[in-house]
Amino acid sequence: MTSSILQDAILNALISDQYQGHAEIGPELLTNDHGATVWQALRRELLTCRNFTWAVAFITQDMLVPFKAVMADLAQRGIKGTIITGSYLNFNRPAVFVELQKIPNLTVKIANDDGFHVKGYLFDHGQYQTMIIGSANFTRSALLVNKEWNLKLSSRRTGSLFQQLTTELTAITDRSIVMDNAWIADYRRKWQLPQIHPQMKTQAKIIVPNKMQAAALKQLNSLVNSGAKKGLVVSATGTGKTYLGAFAVKNYRPRRFLYVVHREQIARKSLASFQRVIGGSASDYGLLTGNQRDWQVKYLFATVQTLSQPSVLAKLRRDEFDYILIDEAHRAAAPSYQRVFKHFNPQFWLGMTATPERMDSQDVYQLFDYHLAYEIRLKEALTAKMLAPFHYVGVADYEAGGELISETTKLNQLAAPERVQYVLNQVDYYGYCGKQPRGLVFCSRQEEAKELAKQFSMAGHPSRALTNQNSPQERRKAVAQLENGTLEYLITVDLFNEGVDIPSLNQIIMMRNTQSPIVFTQQLGRGLRKYPGKDYVTVIDFIGNYKHNYLIPLALNQDNSRSKDRARQEIKLPTNLDVSTINFRKVAEEHILASLEQVKLDSMRELRQAYQELVHQLGRPPLLLDFYRYGSVAPQVFAHNSQINHYGTFLEKVGNKLKLTQYENKVLMFLTKELLNGKRPHELVLLQLLINNGSCSLKEFKRELKRRNIRISPNVLRSVDDILSLEFFAVKAGKKLKKDQYGGQAVVTHSDLFTYQFNPTIMEGLNDHHDFSQLFNDAVTTGLELAKHYDLQNSFTLYQQYDRKDVCRLLDWPLDVSAPMYGYRVAEDVCPIFITYHKESAKKRNAVYNNQFQDGQSFRWYTRTPRHFDSAEVQRLLAGVKDGQPQVKLHLFVKKSDAVGKEFYYLGTARIQAASVAEELVGPKKKTAVGMNLILDHPLPPAILDLLAV
Repeated sequence: MTSSILQDAILNALISDQYQGHAEIGPELLTNDHGATVWQALRRELLTCRNFTWAVAFITQDMLVPFKAVMADLAQRGIKGTIITGSYLNFNRPAVFVELQKIPNLTVKIANDDGFHVKGYLFDHGQYQTMIIGSANFTRSALLVNKEWNLKLSSRRTGSLFQQLTTELTAITDRSIVMDNAWIADYRRKWQLPQIHPQMKTQAKIIVPNKMQAAALKQLNSLVNSGAKKGLVVSATGTGKTYLGAFAVKNYRPRRFLYVVHREQIARKSLASFQRVIGGSASDYGLLTGNQRDWQVKYLFATVQTLSQPSVLAKLRRDEFDYILIDEAHRAAAPSYQRVFKHFNPQFWLGMTATPERMDSQDVYQLFDYHLAYEIRLKEALTAKMLAPFHYVGVADYEAGGELISETTKLNQLAAPERVQYVLNQVDYYGYCGKQPRGLVFCSRQEEAKELAKQFSMAGHPSRALTNQNSPQERRKAVAQLENGTLEYLITVDLFNEGVDIPSLNQIIMMRNTQSPIVFTQQLGRGLRKYPGKDYVTVIDFIGNYKHNYLIPLALNQDNSRSKDRARQEIKLPTNLDVSTINFRKVAEEHILASLEQVKLDSMRELRQAYQELVHQLGRPPLLLDFYRYGSVAPQVFAHNSQINHYGTFLEKVGNKLKLTQYENKVLMFLTKELLNGKRPHELVLLQLLINNGSCSLKEFKRELKRRNIRISPNVLRSVDDILSLEFFAVKAGKKLKKDQYGGQAVVTHSDLFTYQFNPTIMEGLNDHHDFSQLFNDAVTTGLELAKHYDLQNSFTLYQQYDRKDVCRLLDWPLDVSAPMYGYRVAEDVCPIFITYHKESAKKRNAVYNNQFQDGQSFRWYTRTPRHFDSAEVQRLLAGVKDGQPQVKLHLFVKKSDAVGKEFYYLGTARIQAASVAEELVGPKKKTAVGMNLILDHPLPPAILDLLAV
């Protein structure tokens, strides 16, 4: 990196934006705002540095898991670092130093300075150094959520500020000692928990609804008051579902109440929770199980296995209970539950579940009359602080003889001592919150569970395998042993996916293939219940060579969009869920990306499944707007699918009968393929006005655009005419005009120069044909919702994605010239440039050779070949460049590779660096092209640069 680049970056930030900025080395204020956290900045610096030195007073254990994941990848590259910390105010717990000591490529030094309270992070990148100094300690709150001010600044070693910093660091280092076991032992003996707040007298805790429970109770009360007989509550594991049920029953004041669940252990715990909330005599509460039958109690808690027996049902009247609660209601389609449903006739049925989407496609929503009273999923629950935060780490599974663990791996390899030791090493490295591990291990097979438990125990980690062969009494005993510390691990095969409450769990270990996001979420949720002293849960996922690996980031992010591009972002740029973190080791990331490339997320099979799930939830065929609102599939997926002309054709493919004329099919295809994406809302706004009013004047159209804060210009209004008259599409697409594929006649006409209206055929269809009217309205409404994700005051939105046809339309061009456009098109005053950052092979490379964002802002770009200075398009490109008054505006669009599809990220406008323009011989045949440096007006954010990188 040249000195001029660094100098310009500093001048850009401190003097004037006339100087060239730089995404990576430019000065920046880090604040934990706008989705960008201080930790993300530190992580990026770590991953790109040669070594680092931090001086930071306070460190909390809850931030060490994601740090360890990064350090493990750095260790693979031989990169080391140093942290200088101390014992100021006794803030750092002894466990923090124990965990830091586990990191082999980290040196920890203890500062001897009194009042050591610094927060500085220094990274050596070779050609330059980066420092981040400010208010943030290395704590979860400071790095992820708190309002912090930290200045990031890069410098040469010769810089005065850097020299001051290194002088200070050297002095602190000289006065520091290297942390060792003896120091930790001495610190542990002397350490006392700091008394930050005066102790309050303990009082009996009164159980009251939390914010989410209060909102759910309000919705339930409204549902009951409306006369509904049934209702369903979807509540993430650990969010107080049982207490919510108890509050609902307490509000209802039933004469008799029945609680139904599939396990006696759950029934017993629920009984205790209801009694704490509702109160009253203990004799009012009882069980109906294989071991206990309390027939006369007011609040009866029953297992479905016992309750559903004909002899038991015969003893209970149809109106025996006026309120019945079905827990784990996703099971309610089973025959045993159905016998219960058919026998009883209460005033109200309440269903409660964390996972309503069943893998067997049974319609849970239908069982409760499609009355979804309330829903809180994992993301919302974490944000609302209802669950314990988690730190997920995806690590590569054990590799033996060059073969990674897979679906076909034999039992003797799954339980091989070498694999078990590898697993234990990883588990120890990433650690746990608390005095000892309390872990739940999910594995593939029952024999594997038994062998793993044996080997874990032999290695000093008392463990027990639990399978469906164990009795309920054995399971209860094992859980009790885990909770009292006799056991450290329970190892099972999907047995504890649901219904088991072990709040003290501090580790979830996944040693099996992820075949379902539902099961993954259930297993993750086992550890998320809050518990005194549990600040977080460590989740370690051993990722093998599994074909379903791609499901992991989708499950973690609750992403059902079927967008492969979004999935790639979630893998390469994992986000935080409030203060929970998602971390993939580099090798594990590669396995997941490889799995993603092998699957078609938007296949008809996937779309059919998503459709059926939404039918179950709504009780009717969903429309595109339903998919948008419920997040099941991104509506654009239907538009991009080559087997679907419009959503109506999909509805027909899944068994619905529609009445549409040939012309109506073509119009709906036009709406879906061209307007649904919402990238320019003008046409959609006009269509909605016409739907509502029948006709619309130009004045009314402009007024509505202004009201919605959407850009207006003569060019864009002319373009709207071109689009809705279909003249924009009067180009060859195969053997026929594309315009003809969309019906061949204007969708909207002008009865005079200033009035818009539908053509008569469309008007008739909207008035008289229900299916056409519904689908037309749905496409327009959904498109307007999608438009809210774009900058409506400008043609393009930074870092959104566009294909070549989108660009032609949004530049207000009269024709779709995307087919012959290839890499760029120089128009009179504008030139869009499309760059594929990484060509698939040398044979496919065109004149844009080895283009790279050298610094996050400048890019070497070449015209087609052969081109010279005197070529007409080159002359237009360069007009006014030397004088600083370019005549052509450049818009830069970039995608990583052809494999990611047709869409390019919009990186903003760019200018040509006049001194860089030169004729050069490029390509295998050494033809002449004109090369030039393009300077982005908006330096690339690190996340976008990472996304485009290999």
